Amino acid sequence: MRPIPSRLSYFVHVLMIVSPPNFTQHVSEQSKVTDHVSRRLIRVYQLYSRTSGKHVQVLPNKKINAMADDGDVHAKLIVETDTFGSRVRIKGAETGFYICMNKRGKLVGKKNGQGRDCIFTEIVLENNYTALRNARYEGWYMAFTRRGRPRKGSRTRQHQREVHFMKRLPKGQQPVHPSHHRPFDFIHYPFNQRTKRTRHSSES
Repeated sequence: MRPIPSRLSYFVHVLMIVSPPNFTQHVSEQSKVTDHVSRRLIRVYQLYSRTSGKHVQVLPNKKINAMADDGDVHAKLIVETDTFGSRVRIKGAETGFYICMNKRGKLVGKKNGQGRDCIFTEIVLENNYTALRNARYEGWYMAFTRRGRPRKGSRTRQHQREVHFMKRLPKGQQPVHPSHHRPFDFIHYPFNQRTKRTRHSSES
């Protein structure tokens, strides 16, 4: 008869079989799902186009181009995080229209930016420029020609200059220096009977 393994050896055997969790895969999967729990991180900046030498703007007629000068009111963008990763929604601060991409790869403005066609993944490139890849149409990027006109997403690739952008603060806005941050506030809670007992027991 074969000896019956002890309970301890059984659990050791099970632990050896179970593979450790793949945290990298978990982060990758969760980065593709809209986060409805965490607080939204909101940033305000301009997108400078490497090809046109101008800034991306969202116009009242829902058209998107990269023809705005530094500090133009329509070049001010509000960028909202969609996940704890690098997916964002971008809308014009003046018009309130989100930058989205339709099935033909054309950039359009929409009032409701909850669809995946209005979500872009920020990709920081080796040359320090940022590329914005659409979440719905994999492999399609936000891009503009030298004249600042939108380029169809189906004709874009990550290495092209047309998809390269630089984030810039709106004209006249200064970056927040660490010394200007509000200091921590210490909140003093009143002691109750339970906290008093806990405090006395730790001191004894």
